[in-house]
Order: sequence, then C-alpha cells, then structure tokens
Amino acid sequence: MQKFLLFSLLGLLVLASCQKDTIPQEEKDRDLILEYLADNNLTAEEHASGLFYKINVPGGNEKPALSNEVRVKYRGELLNGNVFDETIGTQSRNFPLSGLIQGWRIGIPFLGRGGKISLYVPSALGYGSQTLPGIPANSVLVFEIELVDFQ
Repeated sequence: MQKFLLFSLLGLLVLASCQKDTIPQEEKDRDLILEYLADNNLTAEEHASGLFYKINVPGGNEKPALSNEVRVKYRGELLNGNVFDETIGTQSRNFPLSGLIQGWRIGIPFLGRGGKISLYVPSALGYGSQTLPGIPANSVLVFEIELVDFQ
C-alpha cells in the first residue's frame, strides 16, 4: 500500500511538472510583461494582439500606414535591461513599416509625426523562437520609439 501511495505521489509530481512546461508561450509572455510593468511602476494598454503599449506623446494627426516608410529613433532592450539595438543621439533610421516586426507594425500607426511610444512586445509579435545576436529565443522586447517622420 505504501509503495502504491509513493508511486501515486511521484506520478502526480511528474504530471504537475509536465503541465508547467505546457503553459503557452503567449501566456508566459503576458505574465512577464505584467510583472515587468508592476515592478517598474509602469502602466500600459493591452492591444487585442497581446501587445502592450503606452503612448507618451501622440504626435501629429496624420498616422502612417503599413505601406509607408518610417523614420524612427528607438531603443530596444530585453526585460533584464540589456540593450540589443538603438539609435544614438540625433541619429534616426528608415524602415518600410510593412517589413518590421509585428509589434512595431501594430504600435507605430498609433502615432503621428513626432510621437513617442513605449512598446512591450510578446515574443510572438517580435522574433518568436528565433535566436538573434543579443536576443534569446522567445524574448519579450521593450522598445522606446519616436516616430520622426514617414512617407
């Protein structure tokens, strides 16, 4: 009887540990973003896509479309504060909006020229399971973006 109970308890422990591993990545990312926001005393809106964002400066009335090229200043970092990419000083970069990660394609059109936004990007809207230089697989990304211009 004791062996049966011992094996039953071991089975439950194995089952419980396996269930933790089956938490969907989207759920893990959402929890990480909510924890990051709380730990840093930040507030953000949640988009239906899972993107969290805060419009810091709305910018002008005209907004870019996916067909536009955008000129931006930005800083990208991981939740641990490690910066993986940024523009320096007055430097800006041009990108076709349609060619950027999904988190940027959703967030940047909230802004007009001169607008600034904070994006908290779950991995599915960033680089997903890809590992890139400075960005581990399934990373939540934090961006500070200024939309300088678009055409």
